[in-house]
Amino acid sequence: MIRKRLVDLGAAAVGLSATAPVLVPVLVKIYSQDKHSPFYIASRVGRDGKPFRMVKVRSMKINADKSGVDSTSANDDRITPVGHFVRKYKIDELPQLYNVLKGEMSLVGPRPQVERGVADYTDVERGLLEVRPGITDFASIVFADEGEILRDSVDPDLDYDRLIRPWKSRLGLFYAANRSVRTDLKLIQLTVLSGIDRRKALDGVQALLRDLGADPDLVRVAGRNEPLVPHAPPGSDHIVGEEPAGA
Repeated sequence: MIRKRLVDLGAAAVGLSATAPVLVPVLVKIYSQDKHSPFYIASRVGRDGKPFRMVKVRSMKINADKSGVDSTSANDDRITPVGHFVRKYKIDELPQLYNVLKGEMSLVGPRPQVERGVADYTDVERGLLEVRPGITDFASIVFADEGEILRDSVDPDLDYDRLIRPWKSRLGLFYAANRSVRTDLKLIQLTVLSGIDRRKALDGVQALLRDLGADPDLVRVAGRNEPLVPHAPPGSDHIVGEEPAGA
């Protein structure tokens, strides 16, 4: 995938330069809130299970990650006022272009997970670790409203595992099996469109999935036209948090 790496390098370099006029004022504003670093260095699991330090714009209070809760709802009180803004417009993801330059991430690929999340992977889900994690992919567009899905959740991590993870993993695995420079460019285009017209972006994701031969159920869920219901993750026969049949 030499062409993919070249695209990553070129786009990351251009992206960091082009977004600096937006990123720098945001970083200054975040620092002025509490006089702490505007960056959040997050430990994530990368390709082949190797850990790396992912860079994000800090959107939460200091030491928010020590709460033991990995999933974040839209009304999570750990999010700062400026944090809501940077999350809404995905500004918190921009520094990950640095990880792309280093070769730890790609522009497009399954989102990297925390070690606790990877430890819970089924054998099938571990296939997600066979490719570089990315800034965006099918699931990033389909579940761009993850915070809203988990709003008012009593247990965000459990609801994430029951509602989002099953399909996020399937979308990531599908990408890993069908990745190409053409698909990457289309997903980047749809990611940008998602910030302008989410409905059109979701329709575009469905069209791309169909074009690549995805399972009809995956295409249907990707459209987000119906409520999400608890589902088992790929490689498992039971829903997280529920006892297996016959137990």
